Amino acid sequence: MGSDAFYFIGIDVGTGSARASLVAQNGEIKASSTKDTITWRDHHDHRIFEQSTNNIWEQICTAVKEVLKESNIPATAVKGLGFDATCSLAVSDFNANPITVTKGHDIGKNGHRNIILWADHRAEKEAELINSTGSIVLNYVGGTMSLEMEVPKILWLKKHMDPALFARCQFFDLPDFFTYKATGDSTRSYCSTTCKCSFVPDKGWQPDFFERIGLGELIDDGNWRQMGTAHGRVQAAGSPVGQGLTRQAAEELGLVEGTAVGSGLIDAYAGWMGTVAARYTENGQLSAVLPSLDESRHRLAAVAGTSTCHLVQSREGVFVKGVWGPYKDATFPGWWMNEGGQSSTGQLIDFIITTHHAYPDLKERAKQEGKAIHTVLLDVLEKLRHENHVDTYTELTKHIHFYPDFHGNRSPIADPRMRGSIVGLELESSIADLARKYYLTLEAIALQTRHIVEALNTAGHDITSLYMSGGQAKNVVMMQLFADTCNIPVILPKSHSEAVVLGAAMLGRIAAEGVKVGEDMWKIMVEMTPAGTLVAPGASSKVKKLLDAKYKIFRETIDIQKRWRQEIEEAGN
Repeated sequence: MGSDAFYFIGIDVGTGSARASLVAQNGEIKASSTKDTITWRDHHDHRIFEQSTNNIWEQICTAVKEVLKESNIPATAVKGLGFDATCSLAVSDFNANPITVTKGHDIGKNGHRNIILWADHRAEKEAELINSTGSIVLNYVGGTMSLEMEVPKILWLKKHMDPALFARCQFFDLPDFFTYKATGDSTRSYCSTTCKCSFVPDKGWQPDFFERIGLGELIDDGNWRQMGTAHGRVQAAGSPVGQGLTRQAAEELGLVEGTAVGSGLIDAYAGWMGTVAARYTENGQLSAVLPSLDESRHRLAAVAGTSTCHLVQSREGVFVKGVWGPYKDATFPGWWMNEGGQSSTGQLIDFIITTHHAYPDLKERAKQEGKAIHTVLLDVLEKLRHENHVDTYTELTKHIHFYPDFHGNRSPIADPRMRGSIVGLELESSIADLARKYYLTLEAIALQTRHIVEALNTAGHDITSLYMSGGQAKNVVMMQLFADTCNIPVILPKSHSEAVVLGAAMLGRIAAEGVKVGEDMWKIMVEMTPAGTLVAPGASSKVKKLLDAKYKIFRETIDIQKRWRQEIEEAGN
């Protein structure tokens, strides 16, 4: 393949939008288009988040056509495409028609709203049942299955759906649905099945587990049609799916029938693929050494948007309590992956800002000054720093302690009942108070990141750097906090918003070139990943002591909350 002749399309389906990017072989993004998608909520049940594969597919098709038009590159030059998506449950019949997942008389019938979004927490009781089984399945999710995974949601659907309607359902993790939609081939990916659907590494589906939880019909005499094939028909990331694009999909996308489609990845894993092979600049100098595949063991990818996922690869499986995995073959054949996470980070920052009494004043000031609200908050913090005669923002908030699990804990406690708390409140509701709480939120997210890194390293990993992507990577103050709190360098991508979709495009190239070996996949990643920028730890000894003290209090807060919960439960009984 000539270096300028061929291109690849990455398609990234996030929580609120679908994005397509046209990417050259050197990783240069030639054109991008992002389209908003619809999420439905239930005003009577805050746990509910639903979407539509039809809506998302329409937006994908529009975005792909736009990047072809913008770049003026012919469809014949596009040799492969790859999909990543959120780890949400998509339901269709065996003709790919969407099945309604909304509670009520239409559930199980053909209808528009057929996705239970990752953030949907309706399946809490089902997750509790699953976690009481002691199954080997739980060993590969840190000992506790999250209600955000697919099997609890499938079990919820069975409880609320007519058995005859349930029997005609196919269940997909969302990335696999879109490779199915594009190719007509329902073969699932290792990433989706092992990470979110209870497919056990080296052992496959566990019939005894599904029987025990009440989903025995999915076994289907070992065919597992509703879950997508038996052991042996699950594909590694980027391996070609079916015969490529069907005629219908090609027409809808504006591409050529038969264009290679790579087996997909969950969005966070695509972010890992699009960041961890990067070289980096430090003090203006580009690192001279090309990173090896073995170096990936030391690089923790943090994909930070609405929520944050933390991913690290290892040659051998590492079992970490409260951290998902280890998942074999999730990205590279023969390698294992662990996944930590925070259910609400970007969402939490927005919540703290927008629910504060001073938010209307902040918006008005930002409008008058022509600045982003985050910039105004930093201006306020800087003014407070001078007025209080301190060197850092950390010193402004040293007597306030924030625990950030407003939406439960994903890692490393794996407890959806955890809740947020703030200790040290005052009778103040000004913009200055909002600025302090904003910084405090960033600090709490950083402290929890340290908790996750420590859990991974204590269990046997050797993480020495943090590779960021997602919207939070553009928050320079927050990134320095991460470096200082975790005491490891943070590498920022060339573009905070392009890493995930770049990883998806790499899947398209891997499929088009028929790459099967991990070393060759890594070479593609190194070639296509732009150099990042290193942020070194820079806390003074004074601030380091403060952060260490706040981390100790952060950990104590967890124990106190658990103890209080137990005392209340005992009192209630």
